[in-house]
Amino acid sequence: MLELLFLLLPVAAGYGWIMGRNSVRQAQRKQSSILSRHYYKGLNFLLSDQPDKAVDTLIKMINLNSDTVETHIAMGNFFRHRGETDRAIKIHQNLVNRDEIQPSQQENALKELGKDYMQAGFLERAENAYLQLLNSDKHLLDAQQHLFSIYQTTKEWQRAIELAERMVNCHGDNDDVSERLSHFYCEQAENELKQNKTGDALILLQKAVNADEHAVRPWLMLGEIALTQKRFDDARHYFVQVAEHDITWFSEAIPSLEKIAEETDKWDLFEQLLSAHWHECATSYLAMVDIKIHQGKHQEAADYLIEQLRQRPTMKGFKTLMGLYIDQIDDKASADSLRLLKELVEEQITQRPKYRCVSCGFSGRKLYWLCPSCKKWNVVKPIKGLDGE
Repeated sequence: MLELLFLLLPVAAGYGWIMGRNSVRQAQRKQSSILSRHYYKGLNFLLSDQPDKAVDTLIKMINLNSDTVETHIAMGNFFRHRGETDRAIKIHQNLVNRDEIQPSQQENALKELGKDYMQAGFLERAENAYLQLLNSDKHLLDAQQHLFSIYQTTKEWQRAIELAERMVNCHGDNDDVSERLSHFYCEQAENELKQNKTGDALILLQKAVNADEHAVRPWLMLGEIALTQKRFDDARHYFVQVAEHDITWFSEAIPSLEKIAEETDKWDLFEQLLSAHWHECATSYLAMVDIKIHQGKHQEAADYLIEQLRQRPTMKGFKTLMGLYIDQIDDKASADSLRLLKELVEEQITQRPKYRCVSCGFSGRKLYWLCPSCKKWNVVKPIKGLDGE
């Protein structure tokens, strides 16, 4: 009897293995059937133009198979691109709240959720999403860029400064971050100046100078403050720094340098400063014309201007030349005709833009350090050529 029992043991074990395997197969077939049913149900809702019900069906599927996370993210992105951000938020928010999916998948969903909130205009919620991603190695840079965009839109310059300083401290100097940080300091300094806090503004502008060695904006602002306070020597020094750091912007400093020359009667020093850069822009050689007129050399000023216009013709130069000739014409009819032509040229100059973005082509008469179109810093430059410098 005992021998028979031992002989039956392998048979019982084999039977148990077969039954167990069949049970697993049945469970898999049942799960696959449920998953397929949900899948086709969701697809049917989409084809029937019932996206809300399709979203609900897809959300249920994650309980059955977490491998569909990437599919859900892609579906959410699809809705966002269609402008249906409420549905995109619903899908991505559901993924973020799931504890059973991998942390890396949660981070991917959180990044997309931040984009959903940005597109929907929920900037505070988008900020919270990207702040959570600052601890992610994979999404750190993307989160920082979006946070910069949010703070620039809301003009929260102090928070932008704190983020930029954190990036510099953690990752070292970076040209893009250094440039941004310098502008953030300048923006904050402008806020302080509006509140008559000149001392705090000067501290911020010095930080802006230290943040970006190529920056010209803080030097222009420091020069204007010194000029307002009638610290003419300091103002002159600050405006000269503009030419030293980026000659493109020297045209912005010349009118202030000319004003300093008028206030101090140091025209020789102004001429000396211009001598190294008079050929850089129309504003420079027109300032040289003003110097010669101040010295009483009217004919020499006209001859000099004609020579410059032959080499670098500009509308501003033609207008100035006509102004010089009007005073020398004795015939009233001819003077009136030339005066009318000068007014037409002046009107043309007034209507033409002074600045253009080198990145997207946006143009206007007002200087924007942050391009309103492409949202990039320091890409709006003075226009060169016949209509500009």
